[in-house]
Amino acid sequence: MAEPRVVLAGNPNSGKTTLFNRLTGLALKVGNYPGVTVDRHEGRAALPSRVVLLEDLPGTYSLSSRSAEEEIAIRALTGQGAHELPAAAVVVVDGTQLGRSLALVLEVLELGLPTVLAVNMADELARSGQRLDVERLGSLLGLEAVPIVARTGRGVTELCAALERTLASGRIPPLPEAAAVSELEPELATIEAALPDGSLGTDPRRARALARWALLSIDDEDELEVPEALRRVVGEQRASALARGLDPDLALVRPRFTWIDTHLPGLLVESSEERTPWSVRADRVLLHPLLGLPLFLLVMAALFQSLFAWSDPLIGAIEGVFGALSGWVQASFEPSILRDLVTEGLIAGVGSVVVFLPQILLLFLFLGILEATGYMARVAWLMDRLMRSMGLTGRAFVPMLSGFACAIPAIMATRTMERRRDRLKTMMVVPLMTCSARLPVYTLIIGALFPTEVWLGLSAGSLLMVAMYLFGTLVALAAAAVLSRTILQGPSVPLVFELPPYRMPQVGPVLRGAWNKGLAFLREAGTVIFVATIALWALLSFPRVDEQAGQSEEQLHAAQLEESLAGDLGKGLEPLLEPLGFDWKIGVGLIGAFAAREVFVSTLGLVYGVGGDVDEESTSLRERIRAAARPDGSPVFTPLVGLSLLVFFALACQCLSTLAVVKRETNGWRWPVFLLAYMTALAWGASFVVYQGGRLLGYA
Repeated sequence: MAEPRVVLAGNPNSGKTTLFNRLTGLALKVGNYPGVTVDRHEGRAALPSRVVLLEDLPGTYSLSSRSAEEEIAIRALTGQGAHELPAAAVVVVDGTQLGRSLALVLEVLELGLPTVLAVNMADELARSGQRLDVERLGSLLGLEAVPIVARTGRGVTELCAALERTLASGRIPPLPEAAAVSELEPELATIEAALPDGSLGTDPRRARALARWALLSIDDEDELEVPEALRRVVGEQRASALARGLDPDLALVRPRFTWIDTHLPGLLVESSEERTPWSVRADRVLLHPLLGLPLFLLVMAALFQSLFAWSDPLIGAIEGVFGALSGWVQASFEPSILRDLVTEGLIAGVGSVVVFLPQILLLFLFLGILEATGYMARVAWLMDRLMRSMGLTGRAFVPMLSGFACAIPAIMATRTMERRRDRLKTMMVVPLMTCSARLPVYTLIIGALFPTEVWLGLSAGSLLMVAMYLFGTLVALAAAAVLSRTILQGPSVPLVFELPPYRMPQVGPVLRGAWNKGLAFLREAGTVIFVATIALWALLSFPRVDEQAGQSEEQLHAAQLEESLAGDLGKGLEPLLEPLGFDWKIGVGLIGAFAAREVFVSTLGLVYGVGGDVDEESTSLRERIRAAARPDGSPVFTPLVGLSLLVFFALACQCLSTLAVVKRETNGWRWPVFLLAYMTALAWGASFVVYQGGRLLGYA
């Protein structure tokens, strides 16, 4: 006998995934920010006398298909596409946020599935001084409702027994009175008739639910894969409703919240003891219009300081391991092209991927802790007004802030956003944030070309470094505003979600979440970085130059680079770079920086024949940069050239791994190519203005 399929649905932060882990024994990420569960997960759960196949649906506030999570949920609940129609549904609600949770419950009941209600966090509800009449709630909805505490397992046995009884009887709860939308009857009937064969059109109740879903979800902004004929009919019926003075969205949603407002007061019994929960007192400070943002900036400053301080030893250790491995290969084998491929291509390629891992793991660990406490949801709410003025939403703030560490996890973090248009806007501006890979370049150029005088305890270099961070942030916000008004324009989506209660993070899920995202980085971006590094090695290594008598290793490296394909590309690019103040050697450095921005430093070291372990603090490299001269004897690097180069690096997309992640997240090459093109054009134009403007003002 086939195992019946049961789907587990619920709002984000309702404890749905925690319950899934407890029922199946699997370990999935648990978070406190909307949209953390995006993928489809399955497992087997043992009921008292049978085993069921349990599917954990993405956390969602509704079934309107306004986000990827909602689309997955509605398809799984209705058996569309590759999804099998479930035998039953378990809807998990947060007892402390019952008003918001019941909206999803009513939508699921409209689909006509055998349903069980799991009222989670009963313990937190009791501590808040309230009591929920769960039995009366179940009676109102016509189903079995069970109070549980998923975190501890309390009530889970009773829930399994209720689910088994529901499966055995096959009882479908009655259609909620909130589903009756008589004022839209003509439009819904027309859409129902247009539903394609195979979309549950033979089931009157589910067919009407799909018609409501289509009218609410299908519009010019969605990316749903629906037949064009259905899309056209929905558009016509939406226009018909509007012509009759009806807003379809309000007409469909209002009855559900009217039902909730009518019945909810009778379900909750307030405690006679008046008290203010400590979470309310904390929110008065953390969400304060004047104190909230400064406090958050302090939190993030501490986070990033810890991120850099803790990741540096790990990064150094990884670099040491790969350096030792490369040194062993060089010492063990005779010089050859194969040895160079292994050391400079394969080992360097793997190392350039793995070296990012400590920073990414720590970043996701810290963000996971903040999510699990409930704080990040409050940050999104706090920042929503500011971000909305730039055409973004509050959810864009966290990915943009993560971009200060690395654009790769920041772009991956955009998955939590509802609209694909908002995700794209955020992806397109995150690489403008000053990531840690730019710091070696900034340190080298500022240290080599700018004065070291100190005013009021601050050096010119430190002030310039702060200015570069501020410059990148302002340009990112300006770019978001432009994109919102041009190619990615559209109506804004309000940020609507309940603020979850503060909770103590669970160590296991937070650690597993950080580890899984780190592995995803290695799997998704690592392959492209590895291949790109080998391709760059080939450009820098061919054609081969023969060693001359008396020629030092540094001189050989310099000659090899000048005669290489990369050198030819640098010379070919020189006419385009000359208006920016750059020569072909800087062009070679820019080519090298595509593997990773910090490679610019080591590439310049090779170009100028420094050799050895070159970094941004290398005195010899700084001296070579200061001494570099053009054929006419004029210096290659001046403060004006340095400023032009800093601006170029602040705005250019010099990172193949970033493009690889964007390609992965958008499932195509269109947006990575656009990102590369617009950032390169922006960098060239800004650098041109800086250099040529400086010359007009009399600076050399």
